[in-house]
Amino acid sequence: MSNEPLVLGIETSCDETGVGIVRGHTLLVDEVASSVEEHARFGGVVPEVASRAHLEAMVPTIDRACEKAGISLNDIDAVAVTAGPGLAGALLVGVASAKALALGLGKPIYGVNHLAAHVAVDQLQHGPLPEPCIAMLVSGGHSSLLKVSDITVGVDPMGATIDDAAGEAFDKVARLLGLPFPGGPHIDRTAVSGNSVAIDFPRGLTAKRDLERHRFDFSFSGLKTAVARWVEARERSGEPVPVADVAASFQEAVCDVLVRKALDAARSEGIEDILIGGGVAANSRLRAMAEARAADLGIRVRVPRPGLCTDNGAMVAALGAEMVARGRTPSALDLPADSSQPVTTVLV
Repeated sequence: MSNEPLVLGIETSCDETGVGIVRGHTLLVDEVASSVEEHARFGGVVPEVASRAHLEAMVPTIDRACEKAGISLNDIDAVAVTAGPGLAGALLVGVASAKALALGLGKPIYGVNHLAAHVAVDQLQHGPLPEPCIAMLVSGGHSSLLKVSDITVGVDPMGATIDDAAGEAFDKVARLLGLPFPGGPHIDRTAVSGNSVAIDFPRGLTAKRDLERHRFDFSFSGLKTAVARWVEARERSGEPVPVADVAASFQEAVCDVLVRKALDAARSEGIEDILIGGGVAANSRLRAMAEARAADLGIRVRVPRPGLCTDNGAMVAALGAEMVARGRTPSALDLPADSSQPVTTVLV
């Protein structure tokens, strides 16, 4: 019988109901019930719809996870749950469910940070986290650069988006180009047949004048506007919009900024490991560019497989298991769901 902690993780920060079961650094099961199709007709996530979907999916998803893992709920050593940040109503469903499980089973509960969980999930694929490391988290709601010394204690923010997150920009540009929601995967696929240097879109916050105040920060609002104006100009002139070229050139601009700033952060701190997480980390161009440029500088890059980059219960269970293994004090049963939880708060 293994001495490694068996942890069930629950993730409900947005539109995926994720339940993962992890033993130590080994992923046993990762069950996800997504409500993305219910939001697609609105062009984005509707919080009330997401909350209702979580309510309906929670028990069946937990049941499927336990069945696939070949365990009963009584076998688990702890429950971990995303306490924030995220959509308030969606978080409440997950936190309330985790509290009910912990109370009913007499097990400890760990209310963890969604962003820190995106970092911790990499150990399920690549083993123990390199500490310290630079973590770049890129998703629909976040674009952050973090210095991670001990993932169970806290992280030091180095930079963040000052307007649109990278994933949000992907969604908005996809809508401009008539591509489905969510936009990231569709732009990635469309860009394959496009020319990434066909259009010189701007790289936000990379000019010399920006580096003093925003060296490690991100801005994608101007890029999104530039794409919109370029497309509108083509349409006004009656010329067809080369969708693949626009997608490839936009994607190149986003990835260029992300990789450039992540490598700069690593060099500034003398750190040789970069970890990329979050939904946008599934982007094929971002992965290829990061690995190629980092190799030239002698910096190692770790990126979880695409299925672990998007929101899932496995990442929450992974961080929970690390909390148990390192002897961190569990959360109280009255832990809150905090929609604006700062990344510096890893455990509530």
